[in-house]
Amino acid sequence: MGNKVIETIGLSKYFFDPIKFQVLKEINMSIDHGEFVSIVGKSGCGKSTLLYLLSTMDTDYEGHLLIHEKLITGKPDKELAQIRSENIGFVFQFHYLLSEYNVLKNVMLPGMKLGKYSQKEVEHRAMEHLKTLDMEDQALKMPNQLSGGQKQRVAIARALINDPLIIMGDEPTGNLDKKNSDLVFDIFNKLTQENNQTLLIVTHDSDFAKRTNRIITMEDGRIV
Repeated sequence: MGNKVIETIGLSKYFFDPIKFQVLKEINMSIDHGEFVSIVGKSGCGKSTLLYLLSTMDTDYEGHLLIHEKLITGKPDKELAQIRSENIGFVFQFHYLLSEYNVLKNVMLPGMKLGKYSQKEVEHRAMEHLKTLDMEDQALKMPNQLSGGQKQRVAIARALINDPLIIMGDEPTGNLDKKNSDLVFDIFNKLTQENNQTLLIVTHDSDFAKRTNRIITMEDGRIV
């Protein structure tokens, strides 16, 4: 396998609301293994739309998408769901923790869904990730007992549970104060440095972006 984790060739996307409007224009880009990349640009430039295409959650586009140098474009939904589970971890602006489950269960959920490991093994892996993020002492707490920064750390642990090829973040520090934003950045940076984890983060935070390995700037649906 080569070094490219994600690659797009001539990726274009249209919205039809109420008239045909091109939101992404011929995007050619690639992200290598172990890179920490940020995508920046004004609101409405297509950053989040691009992320949803790269994550395979939106399949209505023109052009080609490759993950780990395999063509993903045109694959059936069931296969895409499996590719997502195995290869992509997500961290959003809102942590999306399920309120009825404790921290440990929330982290375990994608691992249980993938079904690659036994419940005991998934639990062990979840605890290891919580340990890495300094959250193991919160494992049995419910999400409503945590601060915003703690919730986002749990969301990162959940994103890591299946050893994803890439972690994608959509404004993961958008809801956090400076101190917690820095903490999340440091966690991401450590993952890249120590685990060679690939990260692609859409952000409005210019301080955050400046400290990543590479910045992709978008304007009017294009990479500039």
